Amino acid sequence: MRIPIYQVDAFTNRLFAGNPAAVCVLERWLPDELLAAVAAENNLSETAFLVGGGGQYRLRWFTPAVEVDLCGHATLAAAYVVFRCIEPGLDAVRFQTRAGELTVRRRNDWLEMDFPSRPAAPAEPPPGLIEALGRAPRELWKARDYMAVYNSEDDVRGLAPDMSALSRVDMFAVIVTAPGREADFVSRFFAPAVGVPEDPVTGSAHCTLAPYWASRLGKSVLRARQLSRRGGEILCELRGDRVALSGQAVLYLEGFLSV
Repeated sequence: MRIPIYQVDAFTNRLFAGNPAAVCVLERWLPDELLAAVAAENNLSETAFLVGGGGQYRLRWFTPAVEVDLCGHATLAAAYVVFRCIEPGLDAVRFQTRAGELTVRRRNDWLEMDFPSRPAAPAEPPPGLIEALGRAPRELWKARDYMAVYNSEDDVRGLAPDMSALSRVDMFAVIVTAPGREADFVSRFFAPAVGVPEDPVTGSAHCTLAPYWASRLGKSVLRARQLSRRGGEILCELRGDRVALSGQAVLYLEGFLSV
């Protein structure tokens, strides 16, 4: 079986930056074990699988270790592939996912994703989290992920978590964030327990970051930067119980899998 595959750098306008995601276009769903094996073989933070057409698709996301319930950069990559390679006449595409329906629209060179908001609540740290991060935050919050808030961009840049210790903490992932110098806020994202030690740019994390920073800064439109080695930019707009996340993307690779 030959399966079309694309690799896209998401949340950036240049190659070798942003967050790389694989996008596999299927005629029908294959066994979950095969999808998981393809994602593990790709060894990227996410592989997206698409089934559908006519602007309506089913979309699933896999890390090298698990299937996840929401992924921003692989959704952006999937939409980019639809717009550029599959249905270039479309201005919007709808994805049915484990997180409900997600719509992505073209806005010139940017793609705008309509995602659910995931506001966090104040939380106590689970055992081992602060020690694994190596620096205590000023605040800790929790939605799907823990969110550790620091005082400055330099605090976030300087973190060097113990990934082995972090993988043993009872959580999906931890976001670390602080006010930015050139952006409204900055962040990093660590999820070693699900096979992603540090994710380069994490759309789903901004479903939690955007409502927090919108409330703290008193503004609904925010510019965000993720401070991984590759780096990336996301425009966020809080719209009630939804968050619009906008980014750019570039194609790195296209070909076929033989399975």
